[in-house]
Parts: sequence; structure tokens; C-alpha cells
Amino acid sequence: MKGLRSTIALVVILAGLGAYIYFVTWKQPDTPDTGKKLEKVFTVASDKIDEIKVTSASGEAATAKKDGGTWKLVEPAAPADESELSGMANTLAGIDMVRVVDENPTSLNDYGLSNPRVAVAFKVDGDKDYRHLYIGEKTPTGSDIFAKRNDEKKVFLIAAFQEASLNKSPFDLRDKTVLKIDRDKIDNVALSAGSQTLKIAKDGGDWRLKSPVDVKADFGTVEGLIGRLQTARMKSIATPDASAADLKKFGFDKPQATVDLTAGSSRATLLIGGKADDTSLYARDASKTMVVTVESSLLDEIKKGPDDYRRKDLFEFRPYNANHIEITRNGQTAVFDRVKSASEGKPDTWHRASPNAGDVDKDKFDAFLGRISNMRAAKFVASTAGTGLDKPALTIVVKFDDNKKEERVTFGQSGQDVHAARPGEPGAAKTDTADFNESLKSIDELSK
Repeated sequence: MKGLRSTIALVVILAGLGAYIYFVTWKQPDTPDTGKKLEKVFTVASDKIDEIKVTSASGEAATAKKDGGTWKLVEPAAPADESELSGMANTLAGIDMVRVVDENPTSLNDYGLSNPRVAVAFKVDGDKDYRHLYIGEKTPTGSDIFAKRNDEKKVFLIAAFQEASLNKSPFDLRDKTVLKIDRDKIDNVALSAGSQTLKIAKDGGDWRLKSPVDVKADFGTVEGLIGRLQTARMKSIATPDASAADLKKFGFDKPQATVDLTAGSSRATLLIGGKADDTSLYARDASKTMVVTVESSLLDEIKKGPDDYRRKDLFEFRPYNANHIEITRNGQTAVFDRVKSASEGKPDTWHRASPNAGDVDKDKFDAFLGRISNMRAAKFVASTAGTGLDKPALTIVVKFDDNKKEERVTFGQSGQDVHAARPGEPGAAKTDTADFNESLKSIDELSK
């Protein structure tokens, strides 16, 4: 019983001592409200820093230098991540000394600085010696962190969030781009996944799906794929120099997918291998021996089918650039023409040329144009059989861009389903029945 009382007494004393240290010693305000401007740890301009060395909390070391204004990772040698290194330079130039904790500490162990968790050294153009920043442990509140600079004894606090910009491993500082190619010059894309192969080619300023069907491609979807490939980043490096055995082990003897990007005479090929873990796949640039891991979602993008890349809009024109509309239904054709306004600032009007000449309600006609110009394919079918297109329910011809362009879309109806077809394109597109029926109502009203 006596031992228990002694133990309880000791716990109370320790708790009191801990409270005293916390509230008296550490619980000083991390950023004193003095109204004074905080002192910078280093007086330096970020763009003048041209060499950085860092030893991260994991114990890994890296050295980067500027070469012609561009950062290069020299140890270990690898392409550098410009944004990461520029961020480090900005942090070093902007870091504030929140508060001096101890001008002449008897022991750096109390602050985690006898063996700093993170050490950063840098040079400015013209420096002979490195400037150093050593980072120790966080304060009990967690908002600040102990630090010291150069060979000074003084221990001070810096904001804890600054550590994230400085505690960088060699992998953090390297360029993690998986595939390098000039995006603006890409003119051909070939995708192979399983038994499926797609070929997409530049067609003037647009994209065209060339295989397995030859049709206009959706510009945004193709550009989105290229952007996804260009911005794909390695999650880790599986091996920097894969042997033949490594390539087989990582699944490159039978790749899950292959992507070929061509930009004029340049070509880049990405291979997707086996599964690294639940969220990662092995990947490699075919021109390199390095094997990396990437997000498994990248494969989902590559495996999209041809219908995903086909243009979904049934019409190219937009209400503002249409000049001439011909609508054929039940053997009768109604013709409408845009009439340019003679007065600046006044809107154009629409005139019905046939079957009975007359002006039409501009707002109603604009609403009709808006509806049909926004009609899209919900899906595609390979054949027009059973679509009703053999006996068209409606055909719309539009001239636009000052009559320089013309397009024709034919609609067929079979039961509750509506399909549309464009000349020169295989199969048909299933479209929204409600939009089609509303369009018919508008046509009946506008044709009177």
C-alpha cells in the first residue's frame, strides 16, 4: 500500500513538472504580438540561389545546381523537378525567425539539433562557403520547429509548415515525368490494349479517329488523353536499369497496353506492365531501361474504346454562325435564311423562304437552333439496320460560317428510339428521343 502511495505521489510530481515545463517554458507565444517585423533567417533573393544540398529526415542526400538558369539534379544525377527546387529556394529566401529560444544552449539534444532531422545547405552566386539551415524537433504545440543556422549556437523557431518545402528526398527533387514529347507537335496517337487498337490522327486543326472506324474524333477527349499522358507522373522507381529478367518480372513481356505518340519525326512509346500494388502499375518509356510505377487509373484512360473518342455532337454549327437551314419532313422542305441587320447593335432576324414566305419569331427560332445544335450521341451502332434511317423521319441541312461550310444530319425513328446519321460516317448514333420530339414540335410551329 505504501509503495502504491509512493507511485501515485511520483506521478503527481511528474505531471506537475510536465505542466510547468509546458505552460511556463514552452507555452510562450510562438509568434509574439509585438508588431515588429520578423527577422529573416537568411537575407537572400531566391533567384540568386544557384546550388542546394539537402539531407532529408530519411537520411537521403541530394545536390542540385543551376545550369543556365535551369535546375539540374547532380547527385544523384537525374532530370530535376524545377518547381520543387524553385519552391525550396523561395522557402529559404522567405523563411522567418519566429522567436529566439536560446542564445547559448548548453545542449542541442533538447531541441533535436545535435543530430538534425533535416539539413539544408545552399550557395548564392559568388559565395565561397555554404549557408546552412538545420532543422530539429517540433515544439510541444506543433506549430513551430527548432532550428539553427550555419555554425551559430543560437536556437530559434521557424514555422513548422516550412519543413514540407525543405524536407525533400532525391526522388522528390527529380523530374517525375513518365513520357516526354512536345505536346503541340503531336500528330498521331496509337493505343493498344488487349485485342483493341485505336489510331487517331491530326486532321488540320481537328482530330480524326482512323481505326477501327474512320470518323471525326471528339477534340476535347483526344486532347484530354494527350494531357493525361503528358502529365502522368511516376510514383516510384522500381529499378533504374532493368534487365531482361526484370522486364519479364514486371510484366513487359506481355504489356497490358502500349501508347505510341508521334510528333513529326519524333516518337515516344509508353508501355504499361503488370500490377505493382492495388493502386499502381509498372510502366516504362520504351527508349529507357528505367521501370517506374504509375497510378493504375492511367490504364483506364488508355483502354477507352473507339466510341469514347468519336465526336458526340450531331452538328458542328452553333446558333450564332448558322446562315441557312433546310428541314425536310414528310416529303416537305422548309427553308430558313438569316437576315443580317442593317443597323449596328440590332440583332439579325430569320426569314422563312418556303413553303410560305415570312418572318419567324427570332426567339423561338434561336431556341430551336440551340436545341438541335446541342443534340448528342448517347451511343453508336455499327449498322443502320432497324434504326428507321431507311425511311428518314427528318433531315436537316445547315450552312454556316458565311455559307462556307455545310452539314447534313438524317434522323430515323424506330419505336421509341431515334438514331441519326451523317454522310460518310459508318453506322448511326442513338440520340435523345425527348429532344427529337421537341424539335419536331418547333419545326411544325416555325414552318406555318
